[in-house]
Amino acid sequence: MDALMAALVAAAGAQVGDRTAWLAAILADRCRSPLLVAAIAAFAVAIAATAATAAGILLVPRLTPEAKQLLLALALIAQGGGAVFRTKPPGRLHGWRLGTVATSFVGLLALAIGGGVPFIVLAIAARSAVPWLAPVGAVIGSLAVILPAATLGEGAWRALPLRTARTAIGAVFAIVGVAIGLAAMGLV
Repeated sequence: MDALMAALVAAAGAQVGDRTAWLAAILADRCRSPLLVAAIAAFAVAIAATAATAAGILLVPRLTPEAKQLLLALALIAQGGGAVFRTKPPGRLHGWRLGTVATSFVGLLALAIGGGVPFIVLAIAARSAVPWLAPVGAVIGSLAVILPAATLGEGAWRALPLRTARTAIGAVFAIVGVAIGLAAMGLV
């Protein structure tokens, strides 16, 4: 159960102000179907999180408990550090002739794979007794942010204080990551 909740909270925090939610808002405006875009985003996040979980499971036999903790610390610190930088707007996917569903899926999958959530899910899965709960938590947590973004649309979504929220959440990620890292090294 720890993997589910940890991944849920981490994914929700990581998605705030991130490009995946922003692209979902753009695509929902374009196709006028926020629920369809949110469902496609959930599927894309599920694929990325499942692949990350599989990688985490493959790492388990090679890592000591301290190394698993350090991996999680590194993932959290990386996510927190990324929050310092301004979010680059996602490509608007104009000119893609794949159709609404395929364009949304490919675009959202690319952002889901390239985001920080899979790295955090990998680290959570590597240290969990039930690693397959991590992608479930990641999908639920991501949807907690992506669904409102898609429902609001780009204009209303970008009007929210996302930069401030992203910075505050990034600071929490970094602080928790440093604390976990120091504990893993026996320094606290």
